[in-house]
Amino acid sequence: MLLTQQPLTQQPYSIRRLAFAVLGAMAGSMLACSIAAEEHSASELIKSHAFSMHGEPKYGPDFTHFDYVNPDAPKGGHMVMSAIGTYDNFHRYAQRGSAAVNSSEFYDTLMIGSDDEIDVYYPLIAESLEYPEDYTSVIFNLNPDARHQDGEPITADDVTFSFNKFMTEGVPQFRSYYAGVTDAEVITPQRVKFTFSGPNKDYIAGLARLVILPKHYWETRDFAEPLNEIPLGSGPYTVTDFSMGQNVTYKRLDDYWAADLPSRKGSLNFSTVRYDYYRDSTVALEAFKAGEYDFRQESSARQWVQDYTGPAFTRGDIKMEELPHQIPQGMQAFTFNIQRDLFSDRRVRQALNFALDFEWMNKNLFYDQYERNTSYFQNTPYMASGKPEGLELELLETYRDRLPEEVFGEVWTPNETDGSGNLRRETRQALALLKEAGWELRNQQLTHVESGQRFEFELLINSPTDERVALPLQRNMERLGIKMNIRLVDPTQFINRLRSRDFDMIARGYSALAYPSVSMRILFQSAFIDSTWNTAGIEDEVIDSLIEEIIAAQEDEEKLLAYGRAFDRIARWNFYVMPQWHSNLFRIAYWDRFSRPETRPDYELGLDTWWYDEEKASGITRR
Repeated sequence: MLLTQQPLTQQPYSIRRLAFAVLGAMAGSMLACSIAAEEHSASELIKSHAFSMHGEPKYGPDFTHFDYVNPDAPKGGHMVMSAIGTYDNFHRYAQRGSAAVNSSEFYDTLMIGSDDEIDVYYPLIAESLEYPEDYTSVIFNLNPDARHQDGEPITADDVTFSFNKFMTEGVPQFRSYYAGVTDAEVITPQRVKFTFSGPNKDYIAGLARLVILPKHYWETRDFAEPLNEIPLGSGPYTVTDFSMGQNVTYKRLDDYWAADLPSRKGSLNFSTVRYDYYRDSTVALEAFKAGEYDFRQESSARQWVQDYTGPAFTRGDIKMEELPHQIPQGMQAFTFNIQRDLFSDRRVRQALNFALDFEWMNKNLFYDQYERNTSYFQNTPYMASGKPEGLELELLETYRDRLPEEVFGEVWTPNETDGSGNLRRETRQALALLKEAGWELRNQQLTHVESGQRFEFELLINSPTDERVALPLQRNMERLGIKMNIRLVDPTQFINRLRSRDFDMIARGYSALAYPSVSMRILFQSAFIDSTWNTAGIEDEVIDSLIEEIIAAQEDEEKLLAYGRAFDRIARWNFYVMPQWHSNLFRIAYWDRFSRPETRPDYELGLDTWWYDEEKASGITRR
């Protein structure tokens, strides 16, 4: 979706963002395209207009638009958004550099998800798909009207080219993920087939989200390298104006071929969308209040309560809203790099969790607007609770000799304090664990018994907002005799250090999980230790094995429920992170020159369904 803000550390993660970020770009195969006959007869294939990972699609083959759009929304006007940091190229999939915000939107995908379902995909470039009941292959039938931005037809050759380009020149994790794709065939110019080494429903969903590149543009260019020119795309928007690193303006193509498809109807309503870059969120807020841009989703409780004031608010030119939701939340957290010797001991990580006094912070910094994160499946049925029982317990028993004994008791939840800031009890508990791990206090400094090394580490952050919430943690670390240095860097340095795993602890957690799925591989498995998504650097045979069981159980909801809760329980007791907090509200503010549908999608804010309202715009103070 084009209309998104640069994500901030405290912003809730959406399901669609996860689906695109983790799987949407994962495509590749080292196999060359070949013309081949279909291996399955038509009678053996399920042909459908949509594909759902769980349950039946909400929208039938004759649907005209999604329920959360206004199909008659007027086209035109503009919206100005903000982004934090800077950018140096237009290639979202390069292996280095910082791409312009939403530069992935140059391209369309084979199919597109709806925002009121989880992992259900509808026609875009592909008008239908076919697959056998055992999910060992998939055929995508392309819409003969599909066009690249220069008017050239989108063909099956573009699809297989894109698939191979992502593999051979994309990041290595994509190649690992799709290792089980054994063949990619052009059957006809509008028909393409992918064959798998075994049953794999997730591959079908992932390939449905495959980004389609124009072969005639990309075949002579290195996909791994940043791109300083505006690329030829297959999607609805291109760049018409930019100042590298400072702003970028996207314009909707007047002749976009898919504008009236049911999956696009009522969305993409703005003629232009411009993103202005700011140094940090505080500076950006002042610019918003001055009318420099139109829409803001606020991630800071303090700013929301204290700083949204001024003439534009008094006049009613700026509207503020709190929109409740129950979207599954990501594990926003301070994350340990467990590859560091300092944090390799589970007891150390558990001890340091006692230093985060959420109740005090919520009262004194957040105006009691947040809830504590507890689970990797927050706001879903897959959250572990109580003691394991039934199928979950049976599953855990198979790993008993490789699991902490605590896993078989009550699930771990972060400690609760009285909010007074007095952590005497927590300090005692933490020091007892640290003593077990070989640390002791010497002259008020936590010191390793054998090496004499002082306990000192660095927390890496990239926002002044993070610094504000890190300072109370730093003070509580001092009570344990620990020296925690806070290192504030710009977004580019932050990304580079994340990629090279050059950090002790980082203000970055894990994306939201709506249900246990194959996407957990890149987040938690040993094979993806070099992935920036495996933030903690997890290498655990039990985790690896459990995720493979989760992937195999996608068709069995009872097993999936047990496996998801078992994973959540194990991950919590391994203390990969210090859980932070979340809000079940969208806090939004916007200049009142827009309208939106009456129905909001279940799993998104739905900003891409808004439209510019000339009547409202004429009644407010213009920039």
